[in-house]
Amino acid sequence: MGADYATNPLIFLLQFLFGAYILVVLLRFFLQLTRADFYNPLSQFIVKITSPVLVPLRRFIPSMGGMDIAALVLAWALKTVELLLVVLISTGAFAPGFAIIGAIPGLIELCINIFLYGIIIQAILSWVSPGTYNPAAALLHSLTAPVLRPVQRFIPPISGIDLSPMAAILGLIVLKMLILPPLNQLVAASVS
Repeated sequence: MGADYATNPLIFLLQFLFGAYILVVLLRFFLQLTRADFYNPLSQFIVKITSPVLVPLRRFIPSMGGMDIAALVLAWALKTVELLLVVLISTGAFAPGFAIIGAIPGLIELCINIFLYGIIIQAILSWVSPGTYNPAAALLHSLTAPVLRPVQRFIPPISGIDLSPMAAILGLIVLKMLILPPLNQLVAASVS
């Protein structure tokens, strides 16, 4: 058993815990941005677990144009700390420059993935239990509507089948393929 025996599980746990909280912070940002139902039980859960950190942070970082900038700063700071700890544990190097800049592509990828998986889950729910109310489905609809609505204008339902989620999913995957490699190259170039 080598040094990786304890390091890999520690890094996994670190990435899972930071990633889960960053996901919830970004969900709060996007749900506020899309004006999702605040009284939905899932919205209430997200608000309750993010408020202890976001409320004090908002005293220093105000909202701009209806966007909760404090949530974005918190997500970026958490991703930076996560990367800093992962690099420190795995290599023993203290690389704050890499962590600060490297957090940006990670957050952009997570933002795209939120919409990507939200659309996939919403499509599956529409097949499994169409027409029934579900708090998660209601939030997913609010979250994905800004992405799906423009696509639905160009691709109307054909014989009652909505193909717009498939087109939106393909568009989001292509967007990831176009945006992330240049950003990752910029991060690699800035570190070396």
